[in-house]
Amino acid sequence: MKASLTAALAAAALAVAACGAPTPSAAPGTLVVAGYGGSYEEAFKQSVIPAFEKSCSCRVSYIAGSSTDTTAKLKAQKESPQIDVALIDDGVQNQAVEAGLLAPLDPKTVTNLSQVIDLARLPGDVGVGFSLNATGIAYNSDYYAQNGLPAPKRLADLADPRLRGKLVMPSITQTYGLGALLIAAKVGGGSEHKIDPGFAGVRKIAANAVTFDTTADVSNFFLQGQAVASIWGNSRVQTLAKKGFPVEFVYPEEGALPLIATVNVVKGAPHAELAQKFVNTLLEPSAQQALAASAFNGPVVKGVELDPELATAVVGQDRAAELRKLDWAAINKNRPAWTDRWNKEIETS
Repeated sequence: MKASLTAALAAAALAVAACGAPTPSAAPGTLVVAGYGGSYEEAFKQSVIPAFEKSCSCRVSYIAGSSTDTTAKLKAQKESPQIDVALIDDGVQNQAVEAGLLAPLDPKTVTNLSQVIDLARLPGDVGVGFSLNATGIAYNSDYYAQNGLPAPKRLADLADPRLRGKLVMPSITQTYGLGALLIAAKVGGGSEHKIDPGFAGVRKIAANAVTFDTTADVSNFFLQGQAVASIWGNSRVQTLAKKGFPVEFVYPEEGALPLIATVNVVKGAPHAELAQKFVNTLLEPSAQQALAASAFNGPVVKGVELDPELATAVVGQDRAAELRKLDWAAINKNRPAWTDRWNKEIETS
């Protein structure tokens, strides 16, 4: 894709500036980055890592895994870290902070930090959001049109009895299921601090569920016709739509929830200074453009310009102003109890 290639070339140029000229006498090291698989991994390996390796005379080893997998590795390696940089979802990132696994960013090295929008800044600058997404509604537009179903506008629309056996509900064990619970709570006058309305709302929707997905990727359910709707993330929807599948993303009227991918320097990282430089490179406008073009991730840096068509596909900063920051400390404190309740009231009902 032309936009992706242009952004990648720009990323290469700006990454050199971000790291400075390589030191000939420095022994090459290997920066270990643990992060997401799928489209994220592809985007990093194609548009970010090669330029960074060239500019910093280093190698980057990328270990793919979910946020919970990466955090589990950090906990296991706490006394002797082997990972330098961790890419993890904002909710899990809060758990990693509480466990003392992450180090503050150095504003003298991460100079782009001051240009990051407020939604993506984290307490004490222990890590930072580097891409913006949203949890909302995904639906098969062809199926809806052919069966006379109006496009969904609200979460409650997924309770339509005509969708029975055609809805994939994400499990609470992953981010989108938790998002559904929190959106439903808000609709009922609750929040992460008052969750009962959330369970009442999700219970109505879950009656239509054909399955409760734990992978966070329901592409196959859509492609095989097993599902025509789900609660899902915008970038995942756009990636599927790019392949020609008739799927659309809806920002529900009650409000979509932010899903922020964070980049973090591991506490005690073997290559801490290099890790700080890597964080700064991800916040370069060129890298932000490359990630948007490659994987439909909304930029978090102010003033990043995107091609008009791409700008309408990602979660833009105009949308960011409408998304609310979540109290992840409160959510994580209550999540084990919510998970137990979900298993008893939702998935077995």
